[in-house]
Amino acid sequence: MLVTDGSSGSGAELVVLVDESGTPTGTQDKAEVHHTSTPLHLAFSTHVFDDDGRILVTRRALSKRTWPGVWTNSFCGHPGPGESTVDAIARRADYELGISVTDLSLALPDFRYRAVDFSGVVENEICPVYTARVVSPLSPRDSEVSQWEWVDPHQLVEAVRLTPWAFSPWLTLQLPQLYPAG
Repeated sequence: MLVTDGSSGSGAELVVLVDESGTPTGTQDKAEVHHTSTPLHLAFSTHVFDDDGRILVTRRALSKRTWPGVWTNSFCGHPGPGESTVDAIARRADYELGISVTDLSLALPDFRYRAVDFSGVVENEICPVYTARVVSPLSPRDSEVSQWEWVDPHQLVEAVRLTPWAFSPWLTLQLPQLYPAG
């Protein structure tokens, strides 16, 4: 169901649909947007670091519709209609991980990808990548995260290089751009 007035009528979370240039064209209920012909839409990825320079990686809950059980970056999400990406990041950090973040920085402003998971569901996103620093203890939501680890970024790059199948496709595409020297 395509909705263009910014509300779904049901209180559902809306995703902003965009054209190839990134111009909004409407909205769609998040629960309905991801399927075998997912339209291009806005998203974001966030890589969270601790004070020791370690990066938080999370394993997606087995109940997730796309890429269940794979390891990925700290968290992702979709800004809602009229919502700034900064506000959406704060909302998702709290919802998925129970954390607050600071020092938000846009690391890959032009990142976008399309990937198909084992079930045929497509991710098709204009997805700028941010980095941030955690400022509160983690309390992950079971429906989002099944496991989590703080790791050295260079060890993560090596793990993804050796076993890309164990990680989300967006993470495997983002890491070489974030750490080009490995």
